[in-house]
Amino acid sequence: MLDIGDTIATRTLTTIDGTDVAVPAADSVVHLQFRRFAGCPICSLHLREVARRHQEIADAGVREVVLFHSSADQLREYQADLPFAVVADPDRLVYTEFGVGSSLAAVLHPGAFAAAVRGLRHTGFKGALSPGEDHAGKPADFLIDPDGTVRARKYGAHADDQWSVDDLLALAAR
Repeated sequence: MLDIGDTIATRTLTTIDGTDVAVPAADSVVHLQFRRFAGCPICSLHLREVARRHQEIADAGVREVVLFHSSADQLREYQADLPFAVVADPDRLVYTEFGVGSSLAAVLHPGAFAAAVRGLRHTGFKGALSPGEDHAGKPADFLIDPDGTVRARKYGAHADDQWSVDDLLALAAR
């Protein structure tokens, strides 16, 4: 697990549309999100809110980079319309490096169950049972300064335990 004040090495990640993105970014703070699987209804609902407020986030000097432990093909089916960098990490290499894990409790938590129902209603039940993916994954959020220092971090206790956009903006303003 990474702690506030730790420094990460610079890396280049390739997005699902083939664009390279640097983490950390030389010119902005990066909000590095670790989401669950490509068709995750909880993730989809959360990311639609991030997309809706994307300009507000960018105006705060924050660049969004979102990782999923799905293949790029699966992500293009479900997440290609997002206005920020989406990265496939099907081998969970970056997840492992950042200490982002999974737990059956992640999906059994009442808050996660309620969010899943809301997400399924929103997505029309599309993608809820993507085969071969870890449905017990936990989310995580990191705010990384241009020098690679972890400014803030959150390891989610369950599938719907991530920063809200308001949380993110408050952390970025510090």
